[in-house]
Amino acid sequence: MWYALARPLLFALDPETAHALTLALADAPLRLGLLRFPRPAPHPVRVMGLEFPNPVGLAAGLDKNAEHVDALAALGFGFIEVGTVTPRPQAGNPRPRLFRIPEAQALVNRLGFNNVGLDEFVANLSRANFRGVVGVNIGRNFDTPNERAADDYAACLEGVYAHASYVTVNVSSPNTVGLRELQERDRLDLLLGRLAALRERLAARHSRRVPFALKVSPDLEAAQIREIAAAVRRHGVDAVIATNTSLSREGIEGFRYAGEPGGVSGAPVRARATRALAAFAGELKGEVPLIGVGGILKGDDAAEKISSGAALVQLYTGLVYRGPGLIAECVSACQERSKTASSGSR
Repeated sequence: MWYALARPLLFALDPETAHALTLALADAPLRLGLLRFPRPAPHPVRVMGLEFPNPVGLAAGLDKNAEHVDALAALGFGFIEVGTVTPRPQAGNPRPRLFRIPEAQALVNRLGFNNVGLDEFVANLSRANFRGVVGVNIGRNFDTPNERAADDYAACLEGVYAHASYVTVNVSSPNTVGLRELQERDRLDLLLGRLAALRERLAARHSRRVPFALKVSPDLEAAQIREIAAAVRRHGVDAVIATNTSLSREGIEGFRYAGEPGGVSGAPVRARATRALAAFAGELKGEVPLIGVGGILKGDDAAEKISSGAALVQLYTGLVYRGPGLIAECVSACQERSKTASSGSR
């Protein structure tokens, strides 16, 4: 209820200002239990060897610096993903760099991995009291060439390892020049091979094997999906997150800000992201779990991801347009879809 009242005021502000203000104002009331929301019904799932109280998580990008983990967890998410973090702090792209398209329930962003850097990020994460599942999304600095990208990802993996439930390797943001080239076969093999070997050393050191996921683009061709799926198998990747934002303007043509550079998220990306998810499901055949992201604006959208092969789903843009009530709605829809699938298989 309160979000429906607050949304017109927030939408009157610059999107990035509204984002920061919402997190700042809601942080303490949520952490202290002064601001409450209906808790989703329990719907436990086990994925990547981890126990999730429900399958609906927060996508990376909303809490880039791991400053609001406890507050966001109080909203009822089954898991939280924070970041993207890079080894060195960086300001990201010049503002304005985040744009709303309300007519299409969409966002365009070109934030560019703005974050406080690995050391401060880890310090923030270590202060969180939440003991549920926290994923950490890692990337490379904008000025690190792809030939040395593995150094950045390795530094991040080592730095966050002790604090993360799982780690997401982000090679699919369209807002860091050249980053998506890391999805190409040879470069992806080098990167995943390096991280897989490092993960084994870290697992021995910490006596704990932290799963890692690969976050992919919705704009991949069928041949690219086949190659990435093969690399995921080769290197023991524990999950695929499908998908990141899209460079396609399908569904926002003609609207103000449609021509702004950056990745599109929200309702126009739903079908494209779900097609990529289903394609990965077809290639991986249940061997590697999938996390569905992109265009979830209502419960049925989350259920569609589950039907298309996802074990978990994540929200971001839907929260901007629908508010925290979307979380419980999606948990309920996923639960109903799982019951239906279970009944049909008997």
